[in-house]
Amino acid sequence: MKLEIRKATVNDSTTLALLAQITFKEAFGHFWSDRETLKKYFKKTFAVEKMRSSLEKENNVFWIAFADELPVGYAKLKKYSPFEKLKDKRPAQLQKIYILNQYIGHKIGTQLQDVLFDEVRKLNIKSLWLVVWDENDKGIRFYERHGFIKIAKHQYSFEHMEIDYEIMTKTF
Repeated sequence: MKLEIRKATVNDSTTLALLAQITFKEAFGHFWSDRETLKKYFKKTFAVEKMRSSLEKENNVFWIAFADELPVGYAKLKKYSPFEKLKDKRPAQLQKIYILNQYIGHKIGTQLQDVLFDEVRKLNIKSLWLVVWDENDKGIRFYERHGFIKIAKHQYSFEHMEIDYEIMTKTF
């Protein structure tokens, strides 16, 4: 398998929106018993226009992973993302790393994360934080293997759903 990772541009909005919807549904679709609520969440979070807007912001950096020229995953870094539980007042946030299910196990997530870590170092960022669903044991173990530690809990509400998350951080 030939793997290529590159920074995304505004021209990748459609590809990113589709990847985001598919990978999110693969990872968490079973949790959303109401399909209409999931559709509303996609419209709010992963619509093409939302991706385009996010890509246009100077504070965001996206990468897309291609396996044999097919888009199979992506990552997003928010370069400046204050978080009150951190001493560092200029931390960044790893907002997303998602891989299509059939490509998990090929170290694509690790490679996307490595590219993101390189960007963090290049920008001289000292702290990186993320939010991960507290029932995503595989994701939590992945982040712990890469130096993240749990520091707090967070709850997110959407429509009638309440979702609990772990806040994790890594210093550079």
